[in-house]
Amino acid sequence: MIAESISGALKEDLDEPKLSINENVLGTKKLYIESYGCQMNFADSEVVASILRTNGYSTTSNMEEADLVLINTCSIRDNAEQKVRNRLNTINNNKKTNPNLKIGVLGCMAERLKTQFLEEEKMVDLVVGPDAYRDLPNLLEEVNEGHKAINVFLSREETYADISPVRIDSNGVSAFISIMRGCDNMCSFCVVPYTRGRERSRDPHSILKEAKELFEKGYKEVTLLGQNVDSYKWTNGEEHFNFANLLSAVAEINPELRVRFSTSHPKDITDEVLYTIKKYDNVCNYIHLPAQSGSSRILDLMNRTYDREWYLERISKIREILGEDCGVSHDLIAGFCTETEEDHQATLSLMDEVMFDYGYMFFYSERPGTPAAKKLVDDVPEDVKKRRLNEIIDKQRQHSGIRNNLSVGKVHRVLIEGESKKSNMDFAGRNDQNKVIVFPRKNYEKGQYVNVMVNSCSTGTLIGEIVD
Repeated sequence: MIAESISGALKEDLDEPKLSINENVLGTKKLYIESYGCQMNFADSEVVASILRTNGYSTTSNMEEADLVLINTCSIRDNAEQKVRNRLNTINNNKKTNPNLKIGVLGCMAERLKTQFLEEEKMVDLVVGPDAYRDLPNLLEEVNEGHKAINVFLSREETYADISPVRIDSNGVSAFISIMRGCDNMCSFCVVPYTRGRERSRDPHSILKEAKELFEKGYKEVTLLGQNVDSYKWTNGEEHFNFANLLSAVAEINPELRVRFSTSHPKDITDEVLYTIKKYDNVCNYIHLPAQSGSSRILDLMNRTYDREWYLERISKIREILGEDCGVSHDLIAGFCTETEEDHQATLSLMDEVMFDYGYMFFYSERPGTPAAKKLVDDVPEDVKKRRLNEIIDKQRQHSGIRNNLSVGKVHRVLIEGESKKSNMDFAGRNDQNKVIVFPRKNYEKGQYVNVMVNSCSTGTLIGEIVD
């Protein structure tokens, strides 16, 4: 087992693609785009669709009719990259029936491998890094003239603040808003600083404008995105914004606009942010706080810049300010370099102490070019990594069941996001703690807030019924 999410939340699986199909626009050429990886990639695909819309492309859900296929990629694990390679092989078969089809790779994998896709893999016509999407029209001109095209320049300024994303992956209720790009945290296992560049924050006025426009269009929920939202910082003269200021400003747009955010970093999340969450009823009572390990020794090797005690202090402060029912989720890595059985047991004991609602769990996958790959030895056997990962997963299942049981017998305010995956007779939505609740749809509609009494649960889902 490579990874598992014990979750009722709608966070994307890191290895599974998402089709960008919902919002078609007028255009003579057809764009088919798939996104892999984190929520930032899905948000980036909406920026790409907006840029190409102004150049005559409309989106399509049918690859067979596409003139251009773009794959927005993830490099966080080798497994994610292998899936993209396999997908590209499949897509290239379409050139047999459509020789004019153009294929491009976007995102982190494009940035990491650069010309290798063009020179060695020979599977694509263009390669575009996360900061070069504005150049897509020019690159496509080169491709249409019979050349291969590449732009993987990393910018210190680009935030795409002036581009209104085409909401191609949206359910019409929830939307992503990117508030910053890049990352300055040099975690030894992570490729993000090398594939997405240095950290820069977006103009808060453009963020607020986007959020207001979404609410006016009928959206009821926004998720503020960044690799590390807590380090958001923007200054212009005497005007200063940190993340707490920005969160307040978005929450004040309208009390009916629900606000979420991801991801927080344990070293940066402040009491000011926690008190801001407490102040506004429409800021969700949920925090995704990656731990990565419960061992201070391993955290030091990971260059996470905090130790076990610091992490537990932040959890304690979250519970103190926001209450025991605040939803908290994690990321954990099993089998990092030199991890001993004692280190692994420290991770399990951290889980026991925190009692996370759910989590995203992986075994360590060495990524070329990272500090860990250069300076540390990936010396934990794969069978040991898998065994430790399964122990983490099993423990999280137990904790998810315990935490979900605390919701049974209580009424939760839920935003209806759409039909349940299993039955069109049921609706599904999330509560304040980011947990999915399934309930009979009755005469309600998507986008409405309803009160749901939870009657039962599984480890991943709450089950209930609407009450007046």
